[in-house]
Amino acid sequence: MIEDLKGDESWRMFRIISEFTEGFDKLSDIGFAVSIFGSSRLKPGTEYYQNAHEIAGLLAQHGYTVITGGGPGIMEAANKGAAEQGKLSIGLNIELPQEQKPNPYQNMSLEFRYFFARKVMFVKHSMGYVCMPGGFGTLDEFFEALTLMQTLKIHPLPLVLFGTAYWDGLLQWINDAMLKYEAISEHELNFITVTDEPQEVLVTMNRHREWKERLMKEATQESQSVLGIDAP
Repeated sequence: MIEDLKGDESWRMFRIISEFTEGFDKLSDIGFAVSIFGSSRLKPGTEYYQNAHEIAGLLAQHGYTVITGGGPGIMEAANKGAAEQGKLSIGLNIELPQEQKPNPYQNMSLEFRYFFARKVMFVKHSMGYVCMPGGFGTLDEFFEALTLMQTLKIHPLPLVLFGTAYWDGLLQWINDAMLKYEAISEHELNFITVTDEPQEVLVTMNRHREWKERLMKEATQESQSVLGIDAP
């Protein structure tokens, strides 16, 4: 049954506020986190399921929290890869009439009714995105992040498209249509990394984490200088 967003607005606002409040509260101290997106329809044993499992395991081994949409397929593979390393494996689950069945590999689980509240949690608490082969939902998350960076609403974060064969058609269209007609600028494509190598995903995230840590250290030193505190 489709939930109409019209009507009962005042009561619906309380539900929306509660989803934001719980999300901000539970995710406030998860450290450096990477969100992994991809199709719920890709089964265990398929190539990209195995890739997602490996990528999540690599990230977890190097201290990253892994966040997914909490469902089956690629999301299950990523949560499983992180959980097997004993690291934080988060699922941001969404109520859907079909497909969304929470996977058992989440050691932190949140429930959402509204996509927009859930999307805020991904953007706010992720240091980077890995987009495995997926459908409209994966594209939605990918282009949302691109738009927010393009419009300077969020700080830059690495966007990795994993699977060159899968994403080649999309990237070709972006270059042949969007770039050709100047709907976007060429430098905006620098946010995107395309790869078939799990190790390159890790290298990309490590490079960005080092940059963020350097900025955080410089900001701390600047604050200490203003307050007259000697840096350790």
